[in-house]
Amino acid sequence: MPTPNKAASVAELKDAFQSSNAAVLTEYRGLTVAQLKTLRRSLGENAQYAVVKNTLTKIAANQAGITALDEHFAGPTAVAFITGDPVESAKSLRDFAKENPNLIIKAGVLDGKALSADEIKKLADLESREVLLSKLAGAFKGKQSQAASLFQALPSKFVRTAEALRVKLAEQGGAE
Repeated sequence: MPTPNKAASVAELKDAFQSSNAAVLTEYRGLTVAQLKTLRRSLGENAQYAVVKNTLTKIAANQAGITALDEHFAGPTAVAFITGDPVESAKSLRDFAKENPNLIIKAGVLDGKALSADEIKKLADLESREVLLSKLAGAFKGKQSQAASLFQALPSKFVRTAEALRVKLAEQGGAE
């Protein structure tokens, strides 16, 4: 029979899985408390990094409808629950792992889809949401400019063609 503390922990973890956009499982074996504190700070306000018990976290993930991570709940595990931009948090985790090889990214989940460690690293290579949106807006603006030029060229070409026809008819009328 589960204790009230364990039931509360499972409920808290389940809420964290359900309220986050993404979650990344990591192994933190060999990291000091100071390094973990630095990692938490580098993740910012949009992510919560929690050292968890595997059994309770697996139960909570399953209750939240996430079963793809079951095999990764082994060894010392911590979860980064990401509520903001997952790209920024993935970059923070990747950069921290480069500086501290003891941090191992195991797997993750993004909007209900399971991600491997390699996919999380690819996610980290993406540009931030704001940069991608500004590039998209620039592309739309460029296409609008092209469309405006095209629409402007049609009447202009028609006028030039009509003028050339008028000149030709005037020459033919004057030659006869």
